[in-house]
Amino acid sequence: MASDIGILRRARMELGYFSGYFRLKQRQSGGAGVILRFERVRPRDSRPFQPNRWREVTPQFLNRTIVALKRWNFDLVTMDEVCRRAVTLPKANRFACLTFDGGCKDVITQAYPVLAKHRVPFTVYLPTAFPDGLGEAWWLALEEMIAREERISLVIDRKERRFATGSVVEKHDTFEFLASWLRTLPPPDLSFAIHDLCTRYSVDLAALSRAQSMDWDDLAKLAADPLVTIGSATVNYAALSNLKGTDAQREMTMGKAVAETALRRPVKHFAYPFGDRQSWRREHVVMGQEAGFASAVSTIPGIVEARGYTNLHALPRIAWDGRQQSLRMMRVMLSGMMFPAVRPTRDNWV
Repeated sequence: MASDIGILRRARMELGYFSGYFRLKQRQSGGAGVILRFERVRPRDSRPFQPNRWREVTPQFLNRTIVALKRWNFDLVTMDEVCRRAVTLPKANRFACLTFDGGCKDVITQAYPVLAKHRVPFTVYLPTAFPDGLGEAWWLALEEMIAREERISLVIDRKERRFATGSVVEKHDTFEFLASWLRTLPPPDLSFAIHDLCTRYSVDLAALSRAQSMDWDDLAKLAADPLVTIGSATVNYAALSNLKGTDAQREMTMGKAVAETALRRPVKHFAYPFGDRQSWRREHVVMGQEAGFASAVSTIPGIVEARGYTNLHALPRIAWDGRQQSLRMMRVMLSGMMFPAVRPTRDNWV
């Protein structure tokens, strides 16, 4: 499957690397540092249909990334340090902060041994319904049913829709369409739709969701490590833009409260679920501030500026596509070459 980076974008990045232009842009627009976003860390799978592969990196690639960041003279820092450096004068070395979304089980089984070996600080953003066994990883259920079925049918806008899923291309097309559609639904409608699909095609959504998620014992082990920061990502990991204002605020405040109660420590940092421009709005930035979070991260790509030019409650992150294995491309992205400059305004939020 073709990378989302695209041929022209990749060519521009290759040119930027081999010409050395990325070094110039790093000096001009490198800012204070970068926040990297990962989700799943597990060994490579050879199955042809893996629509969620972009969410994954291998433990080996994570190890190579950490070694490279040190070689490139990045300071590997906590989210607390990110907040400090984002409002002060730039330091000699840029920072890199490693973050992991979703509270996936392989963070502790696959990623943590690598991170602990290197003594690298990192942050886990937790949707608190998942360690309780109540979260619904609908994207995994959708992948499983499409992988094994030749046809998928469901009701969309009160009409029965049928999708051919016999070939790998058809499977990818169907997954992209249905995942995009499900993302637009309010949580009750999304839950109804995915449960209907799981019933039709005998997929155990609850078992899938539990298997991919850390439990509270796993999280307590991580929280005991002073290099690990536990942040919040609401209760149910619903896109905030699909919720009414009071419901969105409740998701944010309850997610924080549940994590603080379970782990017996303050939870100061937040991640917008999914994090792209369609999943949250300016009002949610204000909610995060009112909830008492010191920072909130998105998945909008960019560099964190110094001197307070980047809103701490709308921090950009560079999400690494697991289908890419090129440290050259990563170095170009970390230079800031591919992203627009952040405008230094008081109410800047993206």
